[in-house]
Amino acid sequence: MHSFLELSQQFEKDFSPRQFPESPANLYDAAQYILGIGGKRVRPIAVLMANELFAPIAEDALHVAKAIELFHNFSLIHDDIMDEAPIRRGMPTVHTKYGQSTALLSGDVMLVVAYEHLNKINESYLREVFALFSKTAREVCEGQQLDMDYEKIATVDFDAYMHMITLKTSVLLAACMQLGALIGGASLANQEQMYAFGKNIGIAFQIQDDYLDAFGNPEKFGKQVGGDIIANKKTFLLIHALNVANDEQKLALHTLINNQDADKVEKVLEIYKACKVDEWSEVLKEQYLQKAMASLEAINVLSARKTELEKLARFLLDREA
Repeated sequence: MHSFLELSQQFEKDFSPRQFPESPANLYDAAQYILGIGGKRVRPIAVLMANELFAPIAEDALHVAKAIELFHNFSLIHDDIMDEAPIRRGMPTVHTKYGQSTALLSGDVMLVVAYEHLNKINESYLREVFALFSKTAREVCEGQQLDMDYEKIATVDFDAYMHMITLKTSVLLAACMQLGALIGGASLANQEQMYAFGKNIGIAFQIQDDYLDAFGNPEKFGKQVGGDIIANKKTFLLIHALNVANDEQKLALHTLINNQDADKVEKVLEIYKACKVDEWSEVLKEQYLQKAMASLEAINVLSARKTELEKLARFLLDREA
């Protein structure tokens, strides 16, 4: 089994050349821009690692990996527009640099090119790959809509938020794991365990993302710290704070949610710290990591072959950016 770093270097070598035509430049330069401003390529590498868990990496896995990375960046462009986010990976977002109309079109064309890559794979599992990819793409859109809907209501319970972030964030990583396993010839039972592994890692990843948005170092995080607070997103942190806060703290939180005071982020973070939501989020993240590891353990493959996937999971959840 190759390490994440080794596969990342191999994928980047193949993916770093320009992925789009030169003309019309205003369209394709914007699409190429987001691919060139960094990112760890976690999702496409997950496809390759999942494939290699069961068989040598196939060329079809590379096509699927490219499709996944294009889809992921398509979703980021559109998410940034909807969230009015000024920064992505420490750089201006696509709509900030190129304008909203061009950003929308560049995201759309990335989705089209993603499907073009999928259409290159072996017909023996093309239908299954298309079905899972399309189901996942639809679920990601559903999750994004729920995320926006939740910004407009006063409270969201834990289960509703968990459903939303499962759709918005974790199903894509879950699909990466199952798609790689499928191409590697894994049994349906092993594919399902791979999906569960990716899904729970994805949930833990979102818990970490919520934490970093509130408490992260802006120089390392690469996004506007406190952006979720400003946008009134119902994160794990806010939901837990409202559950454990005293009456005075709850009143203050609801007041802050309904206002855009200059010191809103600072005041909300003070309440979060008083409610120890930072410590709670670490415990919750560890719970989902252990669920993921249980699924990985259940896969019918030699334990030694799973080591690199275990390392990947811990790398994702120990990150500061």
